[in-house]
Amino acid sequence: MNLNHALTMSAQARAAAVFATAIVAGTACAQPSAYPVRPVRVIVGFQPGGGSDLLARLIAPKLAERLGQSVVIDNRSGAGGGIAMEIGRAATPDGYTLLVVSGSQVTNVSLFTKTDFDVGKSFAPIAQMTSEAYIFLAREGFAANSVKELIALAKAKPGVVSCGSSGTGSFAHLGIELFNSMMGVRILHVPYRGSGQALVDLLGGQIDLTLANTISATPHMKGGRAKALAITSAARSPLFPELPTVAEAGAPGYELLSWYGLVAPRATPAAIVTQLNTAIVEILGTPEIKANLVRGGAEPSPSTPQALAARIESEVAKWRKVVRETGIRLE
Repeated sequence: MNLNHALTMSAQARAAAVFATAIVAGTACAQPSAYPVRPVRVIVGFQPGGGSDLLARLIAPKLAERLGQSVVIDNRSGAGGGIAMEIGRAATPDGYTLLVVSGSQVTNVSLFTKTDFDVGKSFAPIAQMTSEAYIFLAREGFAANSVKELIALAKAKPGVVSCGSSGTGSFAHLGIELFNSMMGVRILHVPYRGSGQALVDLLGGQIDLTLANTISATPHMKGGRAKALAITSAARSPLFPELPTVAEAGAPGYELLSWYGLVAPRATPAAIVTQLNTAIVEILGTPEIKANLVRGGAEPSPSTPQALAARIESEVAKWRKVVRETGIRLE
């Protein structure tokens, strides 16, 4: 081999090496970067200590383990969770901003007259996380001892039987109005600034009924200071197997469930949504998390993104109909 030929072969080898390097580099640049590579923020629309916050803080360490990045809780309270939803929907859709939403939060934002966005179209659902029923709790000495007796009493005395809720527009309030609409009765709604005060007045005899979540109702049921008429889930709860549902006890088709879900800004990549959904479903299936939720009166209810989207759509339609038929105002 002469010198010129050797030099030519060497040049060709160098060119091939450069070309191969360029292809590898180009391929690497074309590949999506791994997710996540920095901390993930989870927005909560209420103050620390509330249901959304407690759930987020229960889930966050387990999610951090699976993602390999820290998960930071960001409480943004105000407007019944509406401020957090505005922040969440406007965030960059890259998987680094997530939002815990409650059923009442989603519904209210859709029903408030000043809302300027469609909840169903503004977020990418990731998974439902929990569900929790309410209990029709009556004061000691109340004349009705069952749902059928309550319906008869409310029909005989329109606007006399009173039922307290945690506030106007709350799920408990909407549940009272749904019962009125379905049964053709008029139970008087008494709004409070929180479920705690409603329970105090129930025990004091100032109101006849309240729709209390399971964790709030349980101590008073067991203590004998109030009586449970029925639970609002579609099927009997494994937490209270002896308690009939409102539907089976006299109001067919009635259901009221509080729930929490996890969503992201609408255009978040499908691969990231799938990754997060897999992580949440795994977390909710662990014995530790299940036990913690049950102690808090909630049931793990993991779902697909599609199932959460369907729930949001159906619940908004359901409560919009109730609001329209009853004329209640959510300001």
